[in-house]
Amino acid sequence: MELADILSEDSVVVRDRVKDKAELLALLSEHAAKLTSQSGPAIYETLQAREALGSTGLGNGIAIPHGKLPGLDRVTAIFARLAEPVDFDAVDDEKVDLVMLLLAPAGAGADHLKALACVARLLRTESLVTALRNTDDPHRLHALLTAPLPSRDAA
Repeated sequence: MELADILSEDSVVVRDRVKDKAELLALLSEHAAKLTSQSGPAIYETLQAREALGSTGLGNGIAIPHGKLPGLDRVTAIFARLAEPVDFDAVDDEKVDLVMLLLAPAGAGADHLKALACVARLLRTESLVTALRNTDDPHRLHALLTAPLPSRDAA
């Protein structure tokens, strides 16, 4: 699975200020609702339920909140770059500024796992993470995330 298959240009957002994790998840849920025709509150509840199991803040300022939704027809990704990092209860206790939201259909076990693996592998690429943090242009962020970079294979 390639990120370009699930991340559209409309799915990349830059936020100046978000006060906390709950507000961030709410904003991403509303953005996802517009892109997927799903209910924003249902998306938010799904994400909160997953976070209750353990934070999806991976460390190094990166989080991958995710969940499965009935009625969704395909895996969808939304990327957010935050100008001001927020506390996300990450495993390393560092605040988060790069967030990749993943939503999958309720029965999409393998596709959901492939998307998570793809994003986790991608966001371990130090040069990419640095480049993402050095731009606030949504089009550039999308291009960076979806470009076939040789360094991704080395990660």
